[in-house]
This record gives sequence, C-alpha cells and structure tokens, in this order.
Amino acid sequence: MAVVAYTEEDVKLLARLMRAEAEEDGQLGMLMVGNVGVNRVRANCLDFEGLRTIRQMVFQSPGGFEAVQKGYFYQRAREQDIRLARRVIRGERFHPATNSLWFFRPDGSCPPQWFNQWNAGRFKAHCFYAPTSSNCPRVY
Repeated sequence: MAVVAYTEEDVKLLARLMRAEAEEDGQLGMLMVGNVGVNRVRANCLDFEGLRTIRQMVFQSPGGFEAVQKGYFYQRAREQDIRLARRVIRGERFHPATNSLWFFRPDGSCPPQWFNQWNAGRFKAHCFYAPTSSNCPRVY
C-alpha cells in the first residue's frame, strides 16, 4: 500500500530524480533519495508545507533538487529505477534517510547540523538531515 498518492508518471518522475541525485551511490543511495522525496510529500512542515504531490516535491522552487536543472534528470526512467521508486512509494525506509527531509554532498565530513537540522548519518557521498519529531510528526 502506498504512503503517498501517485500516478504512473509520478513513479517515473521519482525514479528519474533518484537516479540523477544518487546513481553513483548505488541502489541503496537511490532508495535513500527516494525516502527524502516521499518524506517531503508526507511532511507538511518546515520548508515543505503545502506539498501534496510527487511532482510538486520534485520541482519545488526554491528549496528543491539541484538535479532538475541538469540534462541527466530529463532522460527516460529505466525499469530498474522505476522498481526502486515503487519501493519507497510503498513505504520502505532506509537509515539514515528514514525520517530525513534533506541531504547534500559535502566536500568533507558531514556537519553535525545543516540549516538547524540534525545529521541523521551519512551514506557514501551524501549526508542526511532529519527534523525533530515535534517539528514534523508526519515523517515519524
């Protein structure tokens, strides 16, 4: 059962985002990017108030994803990436992205906080940041 509403086009859109943001981190890294995206749709808090759809989340501006500004994002979704997107839409979560709403790729180590949000952990190139459960209960 899905944890957010979606269309087949949304699944492909999320798959393209996951690939463009984290292909170099492998399937698990891509799943974690998907977790962040789904969490943003669910959250309705902080920077993500009013987001209700995967499309709104992917193209949020300001505050959205850098990948949508690159040509690589606009390639057709691959079947293997679509399968990964379906997994996160169904609610599979992966630490440290379990409750995260942000991630970024630092030049060095992960700072303990990023824009006042606490570091939830690192996976390969990306650091993940989660709000507190009191600030964003819907992602917990």
